[in-house]
Amino acid sequence: MALPAGRTFRLRGWTAVGPTLSEGEHRLQHRLERLEHVIRVSQILNTTLDLAELLRIIASTAAEVTDCEGSSILLVDPRTGQLRFEAAFGPKSEALKPVVVPLEGSLAGWVVQHREPLLIPDAQADPRHYRQVDTAIGFTTRSLLAVPLTIRGHCIGALEVVNKREPPPLDEEDAYILSALASQAAVAIENARLLGDLQRAHAELTQLDRLKSDFIAVASHELRTPLSLILGYASFLKESLTGASREQVDIVYESAMRLRGLIDDMLNLRHIQTGAVDLQPEETNLPQLVRDVLGEFRELAEAKGQHLLLEVSPSEEGYLLRLDPPKVRLVLINLLSNAIKFTPEGGTITVRVSRTPHEAQVSVADTGVGIPPHALSRIFDQFYQAEPVSTRRHEGLGLGLSIAKGLVELHGGRIWAESEPGQGATFTFTLPAEPILPERL
Repeated sequence: MALPAGRTFRLRGWTAVGPTLSEGEHRLQHRLERLEHVIRVSQILNTTLDLAELLRIIASTAAEVTDCEGSSILLVDPRTGQLRFEAAFGPKSEALKPVVVPLEGSLAGWVVQHREPLLIPDAQADPRHYRQVDTAIGFTTRSLLAVPLTIRGHCIGALEVVNKREPPPLDEEDAYILSALASQAAVAIENARLLGDLQRAHAELTQLDRLKSDFIAVASHELRTPLSLILGYASFLKESLTGASREQVDIVYESAMRLRGLIDDMLNLRHIQTGAVDLQPEETNLPQLVRDVLGEFRELAEAKGQHLLLEVSPSEEGYLLRLDPPKVRLVLINLLSNAIKFTPEGGTITVRVSRTPHEAQVSVADTGVGIPPHALSRIFDQFYQAEPVSTRRHEGLGLGLSIAKGLVELHGGRIWAESEPGQGATFTFTLPAEPILPERL
């Protein structure tokens, strides 16, 4: 196809002969080219989560699409309410970083407060121009265009360009293009900020968790030696004393045993969290294991006037499963201890054993006070207790259920709680019926 004679134009890298474009067509073509540039950059912004790199791209693009000497991004400091230069492009850009701009008495501040673009052909003649910036960096701002960085109706800062390189001067077309860039930039900046906040929060939580784990390890180690001496001495005195003296020693001995139980809980939880637990599965009669543990608690339950029941159908008797007996025994101990602790005198605790083709299921149901709805989702969290500290009536660190959860999950099982306030609680855990390998998990 022959092209009419006239001016040349470029199409996808090819120079061809075409008709002469009118001034309006030139403006439209230039506008489309700049918008295409903004769209391409927007796609980059959406995949860039490093805030410093993001700001650098925005600043350089702003200067490029408006053909200006320099550009800058000012963000509101939530602590001071002032504007800070977070990024800049062009001469003296490095010198801008320590400069602070007030919201009152500055062009950028006006844009943030009014959330509207501002075009100033002669910045030196405008009383709102904050001349201290020019003075501080040895620069002269002749013309300025600033647009707000707004997200969800909230202005987080301003994007501005200064000093058009060549005619025509900054105009409404530049304001339109810069606003289009700013709308995409604000979302990208907010996303990068949120990601940064999440990363810092995660790092802080990780550090706190490590410190807590280290504290548990040190405290447990330091307490074990003197506690062993106390238990040994109290045990010796129990054999040689009688009457009131023996009763006092019994109190000391029981208190020391409770403390040892707390230390063991802390160490067990730490070993689970650090992966220092070896599973040693063996073929085990699950109903018999449950029956043995239940027998250990019968005297304690009777002392509190409670009834312990075991429900196992005849078809389940002798049910063999590969599991680590001491670990599952500890799960049962923690669940039964919890049930006895929160069940009043005359209450009933029922343990049920059942199975499906794929898993075994054990549930411990009590007729105690139940668990408040708000506490159900956190009941297995370490150190969590549903009772407020100020009104707590039961001893313990709130680790038993966390340990039970960790040991069940090491077996590849699940554990959960169900409760209605005032109607007791049921804790259920499953163990896979498939054989597991005796490896460190």
